[in-house]
Amino acid sequence: MQSMPTKLFEITEQPLSQDDILRRVSQFDCGGVVTFAGTVRGSTATDAGARETDFLIYEAYVPMAEKMMARIGTEIQKRWPQVKAVSILHRIGRCEIADPTVLIAVATPHRNDGCFEACRYAIERLKAIVPIWKKENWRDGEVWIEGPRQPELDVSSLDSGPQSCSDAAT
Repeated sequence: MQSMPTKLFEITEQPLSQDDILRRVSQFDCGGVVTFAGTVRGSTATDAGARETDFLIYEAYVPMAEKMMARIGTEIQKRWPQVKAVSILHRIGRCEIADPTVLIAVATPHRNDGCFEACRYAIERLKAIVPIWKKENWRDGEVWIEGPRQPELDVSSLDSGPQSCSDAAT
């Protein structure tokens, strides 16, 4: 029986693993892999000062979020042609302090082939265009944080979308 191909762009309720995302982008010809992990902070800066965070809750429009994450992978491969693989994973549901909520990995043949820049680009684009919302829960209240910062983005051109970077590049 053949195993299912691993998704490179995934929204999940399961805990995120650095080892898992590294496996998703590992290739025999890539010696440079950069990862980014976003985790739940114990304190949030607000206009009223620092607030102690108890936990976060993430929600997403999953089909569109995964398509937009794949789109980011395509954008990266166009900007940095040496990038061989990109993976973006994001948690939804309740996340406790120090839990990873987003993981990004970018693989290139060498460290100077754009992997650092591409990884930074991925997190900034994710924050800008992917429909994910965060509810910050504090000891003395809660607030929903808005999703994408570019609501005017035309997503009508998205089809079923690629499930891997190699699909996206074709």
